[in-house]
Amino acid sequence: MATFFVNGQRVTTDKNKNLLSFLRDNLHITSAKDGCSQGACGTCTILIDGVATRACTVKTNALEGRSILTVEGLSDFEKDVYTYAFGEAGAVQCGFCIPGMVMCAKGLLDVTCDPTEEEVRHAIRNNICRCTGYVKIVAAILLAGKILCEGELPRSESDWKLGARVHRIDVREKVTGTGLYPDDVYMDNMIHGVAVRSKYPRARVLSIDTTAAKALDGVIDVFTAADIPGKNKVGHLVKDWDTMIPVGSITHFLGDAIALVAAQTREIALQARDLVKVDYEVLPMVRDPYEAMKEDAPLVHSGGNLLTHKHVSRGDASAAIAQSRYVLSGTFHTPWTEHAFLEPECAVAIPTDDGVKILSTDQGVFDTQHETAPMLGLSMEQVKVQNCLVGGGFGGKEDVTVQHMSALIAYLTKRPCKMKLSRDESILFHPKRHPMDMDFTLGCDENGIIQGVKAKVIADTGAYASLGGPVLERACTHASGPYNYQNFEIDGYAYYTNNPPAGAFRGFGVTQTCFAIESLLNQMADKVGISTWEIRYRNAIRPGQELPNGQIVDESTGLVETLEAIKAEYDSSEVKGIACAMKNAGVGVGIPDTGRVRLEIKDGGIIVHCGGSCIGQGVGTVLKQMVCQITGFDGSKVSVEPANTFNAPDSGTTSGSRHTVISGEAARRASVLLNEGRNGRTLEQMEGEEYYAEYLAKTDKLGADVPHPVSHVAYGYATQMCVIDPFSGKIQKIVAAHDVGNAVNPISVEGQIEGGVVMSMGYALRERYPLKDCKPLAKYGSLGLFRSDELPIVQSIIVEKAGLPVACGAIGIGEITSIPTAPAIADAFYRYDHKFRTSLPLCDTPYEYKKPEPPTTNVPTKKLTINKNARCIGCLECVRACANMFFKRDDAEYACLNVVDKKGKPTPVVCIQCGKCAQVCPQGAISKNDKGVYIISKKLCTNCGLCRDACPLHVMVASPIAPVTSKCISCGVCAKACPMDVILVCNP
Repeated sequence: MATFFVNGQRVTTDKNKNLLSFLRDNLHITSAKDGCSQGACGTCTILIDGVATRACTVKTNALEGRSILTVEGLSDFEKDVYTYAFGEAGAVQCGFCIPGMVMCAKGLLDVTCDPTEEEVRHAIRNNICRCTGYVKIVAAILLAGKILCEGELPRSESDWKLGARVHRIDVREKVTGTGLYPDDVYMDNMIHGVAVRSKYPRARVLSIDTTAAKALDGVIDVFTAADIPGKNKVGHLVKDWDTMIPVGSITHFLGDAIALVAAQTREIALQARDLVKVDYEVLPMVRDPYEAMKEDAPLVHSGGNLLTHKHVSRGDASAAIAQSRYVLSGTFHTPWTEHAFLEPECAVAIPTDDGVKILSTDQGVFDTQHETAPMLGLSMEQVKVQNCLVGGGFGGKEDVTVQHMSALIAYLTKRPCKMKLSRDESILFHPKRHPMDMDFTLGCDENGIIQGVKAKVIADTGAYASLGGPVLERACTHASGPYNYQNFEIDGYAYYTNNPPAGAFRGFGVTQTCFAIESLLNQMADKVGISTWEIRYRNAIRPGQELPNGQIVDESTGLVETLEAIKAEYDSSEVKGIACAMKNAGVGVGIPDTGRVRLEIKDGGIIVHCGGSCIGQGVGTVLKQMVCQITGFDGSKVSVEPANTFNAPDSGTTSGSRHTVISGEAARRASVLLNEGRNGRTLEQMEGEEYYAEYLAKTDKLGADVPHPVSHVAYGYATQMCVIDPFSGKIQKIVAAHDVGNAVNPISVEGQIEGGVVMSMGYALRERYPLKDCKPLAKYGSLGLFRSDELPIVQSIIVEKAGLPVACGAIGIGEITSIPTAPAIADAFYRYDHKFRTSLPLCDTPYEYKKPEPPTTNVPTKKLTINKNARCIGCLECVRACANMFFKRDDAEYACLNVVDKKGKPTPVVCIQCGKCAQVCPQGAISKNDKGVYIISKKLCTNCGLCRDACPLHVMVASPIAPVTSKCISCGVCAKACPMDVILVCNP
């Protein structure tokens, strides 16, 4: 039992609960978000007695008499300040991390309202943001401090026309935590769903026994595939994904659901899940595409292991290469990548009179409807879907995960049902970025002009199709790069395996092949004897020229301008790398791609209805600015309704950087119709009227037999440059110049660039999603995501160029920002150390994680040892107890151990202070204090074990014995004093 204070209110709990669970489930304080429940992401950050703390790492019994503060407890003025500052700086995208960031800011600004940028980055170092790249969050906190110092709130921008740096429409609800993500929804009579997942990547389900689970008090029911009223198979494009694996069928990966448990609470559901008994016949698994393509390979799906083959050809690449003066070939590899969005998948389904309503977090409400309705055996109209706020997607929320399962439970039980994935389930379940092996050959003439490119791509698409076909297609169509030549040929193959599925990820396949072609082009520049900038400038596609896919590009083509924008920085930098990219906006390649918008005149204002999901990219703000631009109305007169299937027209999936162009043009057309129907009337006089428009982005199919096929209605272009410090070998700066046509909201464009660059820095340098026998080994904290205090300068340059005849000339930018970063970084490291790297993440850089070799030092007979199952909390009891003062005294709250001899010279006993533990700690729990000693924060440490892996003396890993100095007599007093049993005495 504990009594403490939450936002000034006295609360008591008689159970020792996790604080995050208590705040959310008992008090319904939802600003503290559940991003991982592992202490790794920081979304649940609150203040305890003024100190920023992760609520998921604290038990209520430890809070007696203490004071908890969440965003809800801030004063009204503070809420206004943070809302203004985060809106003005453009710091809010998906918003899921923002309340945690605000509380970190509060903890810092209460101490000093005039912090340095370094102090701000340090304050938020334990909080992950996957959207913004931290640049604008840091700026927002600095601005908030300034306003708090001055005590007066500035006025915000009121001009909502195109080009204005307006605050996003959802800033306040995301900053203050009042906006609802699905997990923030609590309802009377609501139950919880949990899936029983396969124990084996590939096995036949022989029987399912739910008896014990159903008998558990609080369990409502347990469902299997036999209970599905409609079709079991779902799938974004290919209906190959089992909602649940039926008895007698074969599992495809570890994430497959065998049964669904519905219970009064999530805790009971989890208990019942472990009581479901499943008998399996374990079968051989398919681990990679090369196993999959063998003649005698087990079949992941009955139709064969090859999901798709894509062939793109124009001209005669083989002949052009054979006649080239210079020819280079290379084999490249890119890895699996986890999206790591901050909000794990969650949905709440509510039974209706004739069907269900789903409150979802996804990238397409109509996609969710189209997959769920047939599974339930219902018409589309009987399944209604509405987006809550979406805590990031990046492609990872295009497939249904929990939406259809929560709907099934709600439909069968006639009770509201919440179903969410734990972070480990999310890492296992949703489709990842495809790993690809790529063979490329590039031919150039004596001037470096590209003559032809030939390539082959092998992709692992995992257990299910997801978006594997279109991703491979886009990887192939863009593998030529944004250059002017017409001899190009590529073959791409995507194979099913028993690994987690692969699907859409920011860049959609282009991220992989761009790494290959741009790396090879950098090598070609050296071979020709020109600069890496010059070879791109000579080959860059220009308006009126023909891409390798045959499309003649329009006047909005701005690749040359992006090269020119970084030229001065390129010329003045000593060690630098460069890469270019192009990326389609809109689905293209002949696939129907329609944007739809309906404008409703109601209560003296205009309501914009569009079925396109906002996942943090800000589509609602774009549509509002488009309507204000065309109609001339002030922003106060225009509002945007969240995406839904029952009151908004289907405007397609949030994918392919399409909404700015496709839905934006539909909004422009609807606004023109409104102007034509206005006839001088006021909005009050137009009450009840509606204006609907749509835009079909018509394109030609891949391989269409036309002279110059239109592959896509628009392309974005980019040049990025990486600068490395020649002394430290670390990245100093990344400059990213992007052609966006007409920048609708420049501050949002900058945020997209910064976030995309930082995301791809992780992809290039250290993000890991390791698999062993088709099983993911990563935790959220060990993915290798970059944190705020680890980043170089990221400079975004917006290049605006007119010429696109739709959407007022605006081009989407969501995906391209992540595409050229990796090859630019790889080239920079090549210029630094002359090692040509062909695999990601890059090896032999300061950012690489290396598992240390076992120690070879001779161990004395009598020694101090470390208990590998315990951890040091830095209480300093050992220091105080040591009679011979071998431990260096330190005034820090926490400290590692450091011995000194009689002359005061430090000598290592256990810790040699190498700092490797601090480098790999995902929580930022280890840092060096002002006396040069590495200290451990017990509040931040989650005991993930990475520090133990990194320690070169293996103090905390397999061998618990570490050498000690001869000055230490191993008397054991320190061991007796240690309250955590970290130090032991060993006398072999």
